[in-house]
Amino acid sequence: MEEERGLPGDVTPGRDVYSVSRLNREARELLETGLPLLWVEGELSNLARPSSGHLYFSLKDAQAQVRCAMFRNRNQLVRFRPADGMQVLARARVSLYEARGDYQLIVESLEEAGDGALRRAFEQLKQRLLAEGLFEAERKQPIPELPRRVGVITSPTGAAIHDVLTVLRRRFPAIPVLIYPVPVQGKAAAPEIARMIRRASERAECDVLILCRGGGSLEDLWAFNEEVVARAIADCEIPLVTGIGHEVDVTIADFAADLRAPTPSGAAESVSPDGADWLRRLDRLGERLTGVERAGLARRAERLQWLARRLLQQHPGQRLCQQTQRLDELEQRLLRGMQSGVRRHLLLLDHGLARLLRHTPLHRIERAREHCARLAQRLHQHMRRRLERHGDQIAGLGRALDAVSPLATLGRGYAIVRRPDGSVVRDARTVSAGDEIEARLARGRLVCDVKETRDE
Repeated sequence: MEEERGLPGDVTPGRDVYSVSRLNREARELLETGLPLLWVEGELSNLARPSSGHLYFSLKDAQAQVRCAMFRNRNQLVRFRPADGMQVLARARVSLYEARGDYQLIVESLEEAGDGALRRAFEQLKQRLLAEGLFEAERKQPIPELPRRVGVITSPTGAAIHDVLTVLRRRFPAIPVLIYPVPVQGKAAAPEIARMIRRASERAECDVLILCRGGGSLEDLWAFNEEVVARAIADCEIPLVTGIGHEVDVTIADFAADLRAPTPSGAAESVSPDGADWLRRLDRLGERLTGVERAGLARRAERLQWLARRLLQQHPGQRLCQQTQRLDELEQRLLRGMQSGVRRHLLLLDHGLARLLRHTPLHRIERAREHCARLAQRLHQHMRRRLERHGDQIAGLGRALDAVSPLATLGRGYAIVRRPDGSVVRDARTVSAGDEIEARLARGRLVCDVKETRDE
C-alpha cells in the first residue's frame, strides 16, 4: 500500500505532476484565452487605492462577488470617482492571480451602470447611422470663411451661449448673431432641437449654425444622441458646427455635423474669422497698396520731369508759332478741299439728274397711257359694231322665228286646243260631248265644255 502511495518527492514514471505555479499559470491562460472581453455589472465593494495608483475592488450582487483589479493606465480614463456601494458597469477580461490562486477580473474600463446602458444605446445608434452613410465625409458642407450671420441653437440661459457670444465678440464683433432658443436637457429637448434645426434651415437666415451646450454627464447630454437630432443635422442645408460638452464628450450629433468642436467656445472660434489676423492681413495689403502707389507715383514723377525737360528743349513758344502757321495752312487746304468736293458733287448731281431725266419713266408712262386710251376707244368701237351686228342678226332670227312660231299663227285667229292632261287635240273624234278642253289664244286661254263634235 505504501509503495502505491509513494514517498514524498517520489515521481512515478508516466505521471504528469503539476506544480502549484504551473497549475495556476495554465489555469490563468485557460481563463484568459477561453473567455472573451466582456461586460460585468455589479456593486463596488472593498475598494482600495494603493500608492501604485492601481485600483483593487470587488464586484458583487445578491448571490456572489468577484475580485477585480484596474491598473493605473486604465483607471486614469475613468470620468467619475469610484466609491463603495456604487453600481457600475465594468469591461474586463477574466484572469487569475497566480500568487494566491485567486480568480479575478482585469478591468479595462469602468462606467456607472446607468451610463453603461446609455453607452450601449449610443454605440448601437452610431453603428446603424454609420451603416446608412449618415456620417460620410462627402455629406459634409464646408464652413464659410467669413459668414454674414451666425445662428446659435442652444439654451438662452446656459453658460454655453455666454461663452459663444464672448468668443464671437472677441474674434470678430462685426458678425451679427441670431439665437434659436431650445431646451438642451430632458425628454422634450431632442424633438425641440430637431425642430429648430429644420426651422433654421428653412429660413436660411444664417450662413452657418452652431449647436452647443455646456458639459454634463452622459445622461445630461443624451438629447444630442437622439436619432431625430442626427437626421435633422444631416438634412440641414446650412453648414452646422457642434460644440457639446467638454473635449472628451462625443455625441451622435458630433458625427452627423459638418464640423465638431471640442467646446462651445471652440465652435465659436471655428465659425468666426480671427479679427486680429484680418486686421494684420489688411495692414499688409494696405502696406503693399501704399508701396505700389508710391512706386507708381515715383515713376510718374520721373516721367513728368523727363517731359518737362523735353518741353524746355523743344521751345514751346516757337513750336506754337509753327503749329499756328501749320494750322492756317491746313485750314486753307481744308477750305479748298471742301469747295472742290462740293463742286465735284454738284457736277455729279447734275450729271445724275440729266441721266435721270433721260431715263425717267414718265414719258413711257404717258405713251402707255395714250396707247391704253386708243386701245380702249378701239375696243369700245369694236364692241359697239359687234353688238349692232349681233342685234341685226337677232332681229332677223326673231322675224324668222315669228314666221314659223305657232304664236304668230295664233295671232291670225287660230287657237291651240288641249285636254286637261295637256295633250293637244288634233281630231274632233278624240273628244266627246261634255269633255272639258282648254283653248289657248294669242292672248289668254279659254276653258270650254264640249257640247257636240262634228266630223267634217
